[in-house]
This record gives sequence, structure tokens and C-alpha cells, in this order.
Amino acid sequence: MNVRTDHSSDAVIDAVLSASRVLVAVAARSLADIADEVTLSQYRTLVVLAARGPQNLAGLAEAVGVTSATATRMCDRLAKKQLIVRRTERNDRRQVRLALSAKGAALVSTVTRRRRDEIERILRAVVPSDRAVLVEALNQFAIAAGEVPEQDWSTGWDL
Repeated sequence: MNVRTDHSSDAVIDAVLSASRVLVAVAARSLADIADEVTLSQYRTLVVLAARGPQNLAGLAEAVGVTSATATRMCDRLAKKQLIVRRTERNDRRQVRLALSAKGAALVSTVTRRRRDEIERILRAVVPSDRAVLVEALNQFAIAAGEVPEQDWSTGWDL
């Protein structure tokens, strides 16, 4: 493989594309066992709820990048599978908050653990002295993309 070592924009883009292909493959393998239970979009919805906590429908739709109508249908399916719960606000019963159920949290945790294990296996091949640079670069990349900082729920997952 021909790895570019310059720091030009093209080299950086090529490196990120290469890393993204690896991460997509890792993500696909970690989701393989649950593919019959949830779609990738539904899983992303569960991850957003795990990362950001309970959301109203509009906020969830925006975070996932879908329309409110699509989010409604997706949440209907997730609620039917008992992966999320709907709760009405005490002071305004028209306001509904969506949250992970225990079953949904367990599913996210299982997939995250699988993904983390595989990423750990890959990182063992990275020279220890290069890991600090990798951490800094990936953190900067996530911040630039607007990702929510890691929280206790994720133990290293971010899609």
C-alpha cells in the first residue's frame, strides 16, 4: 500500500477516507448480529439517545438528520420493539420525551463493546508512541464534525 506522508489537503483527505473505510467495516461487523432487529438508522437513533439523553421528537430528528415524519415512524418501530420509551412531560402533556429503554441501552452497550474490542485489536498494531498523536488527531476531527464529547455510556463508541 502506498501511504502518503505529506500533510497536503489531499493526503489528509486520503488518510481520513482510508480510516473511515476501516471504521465502517468495524461498524458493520459489530452490527451484524442485530441486523434483523434494527436498521442502521434506527441504531443511530439509539446511539443519539444514549449520548444525549432523552429528546423531544424534533431534537432527535435533527440530531439523526431525518425529517420529523421519518423520526416518528422510526420511533414507532423502536417503541414497538421496546428499545425506546415515550414519556409525557408533567407540566405539558403535549410534550413527549423519547428515551432509551433498558433493552435499548443493553443493545447499544453490546454493540459498543463489540466495536471497542475490535478497535482495540487493531490499535495493538499501532506503535505506542504514535497513539498520542492519533488520539489528538481523532479528537480534533470529532470536534470539527460537531460530535458530542464522549460520555460514560459509550466507552469509546462514536459513529
